[in-house]
Amino acid sequence: MAQVNVTIGGKLFRMACDDGQEEHLTGLAAEVDRLISKLRGSFGEIGDQRLTMMAAITLADRLAEADRASELLKGELASARAAQAVEAERFENAQFGMARAVDVAAQQIEAAAQRLVGREREQDAGEAA
Repeated sequence: MAQVNVTIGGKLFRMACDDGQEEHLTGLAAEVDRLISKLRGSFGEIGDQRLTMMAAITLADRLAEADRASELLKGELASARAAQAVEAERFENAQFGMARAVDVAAQQIEAAAQRLVGREREQDAGEAA
């Protein structure tokens, strides 16, 4: 397990993380530090504990917003997939209809060709007689 030193709110913290996650953890800590600095700039020195709690609530709010957006997108994705399934079924039905139309046309052409062949034979038989 790896260990990383991060600075948040001017204080150094030693943190453990999975191997390979050091850069990610450092980036997250930097984001928390930026947020605390921003809050300190807006509210002044109101105490580390209050700033930390405000930062935690701000991050929880961001997470809640992301969760709501994610749920909305999941709903939209489910709707899109349902619409895609309906359209795929319509496409398959259209293909089936077109295949039937081609089959009927081919049968009609075959019947017309047989009638023409039959007429030619009648004409040939009439000329031969």
